[in-house]
Amino acid sequence: MSPTASVLLNRLLARARLRHLQVLVSVAELGSLKRAAAAVGLTQPAVTHVVADLEQLLGGELFKRHARGATPTDAALALVPVARRMLAAMAEGADIVAARLAQADGLVRLAATASALSGLLDRLLPGFSEAEPRIQLLVTQAEADQFNPAVARGEVDAVACRRPAVPPSGWAFHPLLADALVVVCGPAHPLAGRRSVALAELAGQTWLVPPADSLARRALDALAAEQGWSLRIAPVVTRALPATWALLQRQKVVTLVPAAVVRQLADAGLVVLLPLERQWPIDDLGLLLPPEGGGAAVQRLLAYALGRRAAAAPAQPPMP
Repeated sequence: MSPTASVLLNRLLARARLRHLQVLVSVAELGSLKRAAAAVGLTQPAVTHVVADLEQLLGGELFKRHARGATPTDAALALVPVARRMLAAMAEGADIVAARLAQADGLVRLAATASALSGLLDRLLPGFSEAEPRIQLLVTQAEADQFNPAVARGEVDAVACRRPAVPPSGWAFHPLLADALVVVCGPAHPLAGRRSVALAELAGQTWLVPPADSLARRALDALAAEQGWSLRIAPVVTRALPATWALLQRQKVVTLVPAAVVRQLADAGLVVLLPLERQWPIDDLGLLLPPEGGGAAVQRLLAYALGRRAAAAPAQPPMP
């Protein structure tokens, strides 16, 4: 008879160790007890013992051993994602405790969307870490539909993102960077280097489209419907920015992206912003802070960001 969930939980609470989780994940990922042993710094017999111990705790087989290595069972495959989350949480906890023991001036757990990472924080964090070297920043990436649960669980002190339509209860958004969608291409594209590009010229271009749930994709679909275009779409659809930049450089495609995200690449000549008369303003990027401001370290981050925005305002024209 299989043990119940409550029995398994009691066994794990009483006897399970983090080493069990580490070995479970390593063997599942590497497909071999020998390779897992090298990865975690144990001997192969020690890894074999840890796996056997965990299998005894759970009352079932986790890996099918064979000449080529070890294949995870359905039970192992179901448990591995949970083990990864627990190990990641422990790693975050180690960072937090290390910062506290170092007697730093504060710790900011900062969640950031992809746009905020490449459009806002890439400009903000280097200077802030130099100005405030005793404030520790733990930065993790989370899309807009992911940071609300982290906020609700109290796992973040601030969020770098676009202005949310409905912020978490009591949280306040502080805008830092205006933004707009722009059409970009690679330096070798036929439209690159033009002083002006008519909107109609985009109709026949091959588009590298972002995913269907993205802000840029919705804007592109609306533009195509408005202009009566039948979009010619490239075979790759990706949210990964490095892949987008690589495709733009090697293929004659165009795409629609937030200007803040692409500004540094454009300044370096790696991509080209097409000079269109049409603009597509989008929500600002900024910091979303909890009630009461999130503490002294978070307020110092906000003050630095607002100071940079104020200092840059006279010298920088509005973003297109």
